[in-house]
Amino acid sequence: MSEEPSRQSATETFVAHRNLLFTVAYEMLGSAADAEDVLQETWLRWTTVDLDTVRDRRAYLVRITTRQALTQLRRLGRRKESYVGPWLPEPLLTAPDVAEDVELADSVSMAMLLVLETLTPAERAVFVLRDVFSLEYDEIAEAVGKTPAAVRQIAHRARNHVAARRPRGVTSKAEVLGATEAFQKAVSTGDLQSLFDLLAPDVVFIGDGGGVVQATLVPLRGADVVSQFLAEGLSHLAGFVTMENAYVNGGLAVIIRVDGAVDTIVAMHTENGLITGIYVVRNPEKLSRVEEETAIAR
Repeated sequence: MSEEPSRQSATETFVAHRNLLFTVAYEMLGSAADAEDVLQETWLRWTTVDLDTVRDRRAYLVRITTRQALTQLRRLGRRKESYVGPWLPEPLLTAPDVAEDVELADSVSMAMLLVLETLTPAERAVFVLRDVFSLEYDEIAEAVGKTPAAVRQIAHRARNHVAARRPRGVTSKAEVLGATEAFQKAVSTGDLQSLFDLLAPDVVFIGDGGGVVQATLVPLRGADVVSQFLAEGLSHLAGFVTMENAYVNGGLAVIIRVDGAVDTIVAMHTENGLITGIYVVRNPEKLSRVEEETAIAR
């Protein structure tokens, strides 16, 4: 294949799979900015490949992306050690139809990405590639540089780890909508009781300010503790902020703006009608991807 047609073919293949590759990298890293860096490195390496030697281009690209993401994940681990306060994934504005793909929406939700954070880099890569993207064990083995037998063991360990920590209750769109409406009502009218009534006894509140803006420095646990914090924190917002519902990470969330600029993202997880998780991202460095939809795919 001559150089120009080969480069055009490489470009077309990369563009065709770009959304998939971004999603793989994002689910491994929890950071859109770092996922974009991985895609840039993947593209540079892809342009040097002799396409005549590639049997499955999609699998080859996923392999490059995974290897680059693993390298980046280890760097991120060192960065997170010095992060101020709790770390939350970088929120993405996603298309409403992402929510219709239940498995995809679940895999990029704040709740699931936080569970994935508890895995080792190898476990996270194997879990994402196997349980989210359904790659075969031999494909994953090539991507992570291990034998298929080792990958099966890692997958089993990661699956058990995730199963023990992932949310188990039933979530409906109506319940999530009810939670977001209760939150907005609490902010706009000061009527907090309707929000408090939805808090699960073991609800967890996590705020991420990155040491740049004010946020909780540790996760808050329990309905009484979270209620007290919300009562103190939401009372002064009425009249100073505007709010809108949006699909963030595949689920309904609240975007809070101050003077038109995005100030805070509030995502909530519900189970069996109650709010079990409230995730608040305020770090300005993480708010750039909620002004325009990010395309993700499986």
